[in-house]
Amino acid sequence: MTKAALGLGTYRIRPSALSDAVARVATDPATAWIDTAPNYLNGQAQSLLESALARHPIPVSTKIGFLTTKTAEDAIDDGAIATGDAERGHCLSLPYVRWQCARNRAELGRDRLDLVFAHNPERSEGDPYDALRQAVAALEAEAAVGALTAYGVATWDGFDTGALSVPALHQLATEAAGTEQHHLRAVQLPVSLVTATAFVQALDGEGPIAQAAELGWRVYASAPLFGGELPNLATRELAALLDPELTTAQACLLAAASCPGVTRILLSASTPAHWAEAQEALRTPAIPAPTLRKVLDVLAPD
Repeated sequence: MTKAALGLGTYRIRPSALSDAVARVATDPATAWIDTAPNYLNGQAQSLLESALARHPIPVSTKIGFLTTKTAEDAIDDGAIATGDAERGHCLSLPYVRWQCARNRAELGRDRLDLVFAHNPERSEGDPYDALRQAVAALEAEAAVGALTAYGVATWDGFDTGALSVPALHQLATEAAGTEQHHLRAVQLPVSLVTATAFVQALDGEGPIAQAAELGWRVYASAPLFGGELPNLATRELAALLDPELTTAQACLLAAASCPGVTRILLSASTPAHWAEAQEALRTPAIPAPTLRKVLDVLAPD
């Protein structure tokens, strides 16, 4: 079995720790990656990253969808969004997506974005595919002019609830691009021992993770430690079953990284110790599927 690479998530990281965290990520250039969004850290995440990224040109995934109060005000002033969408705090309309992509580039200090996720389309008013149709058209246009390399869909529960599916997303992107050689190349979803529906399906070669992997898409696992709560939910006995040489947190992290089809796990690590522990865990051999099944049967039963 192969393991996912480690990436820095910025949703829960301490703002004061961000610059040093980027420098730590940069020490392993072969696998370095940062995931962010314009609404993270009260809307400051991208601006705070800019100076660190100028020193360390690490690939970054960002997002479009959620608006902060400031973003909404600016988008309204620029005519990129309707007042009603601004009040809902979420928008995937074509003009807004193009506007937010330009803002992302400016805030990150980059002429070209590596990867842009349509953020939680299940939060859209009405059918999420109606919103995604506009977003995908805008993102394909951005890719066509060289403003982004690839795009994807990030969701919290869209796959679990059936609001989204990988085959439908692939079809949507194909229609927008006019070819199956579109730029939709990734999905992001929670993968952990407790947010485990897609995890269990992947062990059987089914579900969104397996479907994305079959298409050659990258799969980004968010919240692998369930917001830091998982090490308190897993007993030491279960952690020892995963790998007796690792701490409970490390074992839970390695479990997510061992999920078939997952290519990267995103961890918000504010301290050098936490990042070093994560790196140590991912240097350990992947956990076999039968062992993962045993632990999932306890922590995430049907």
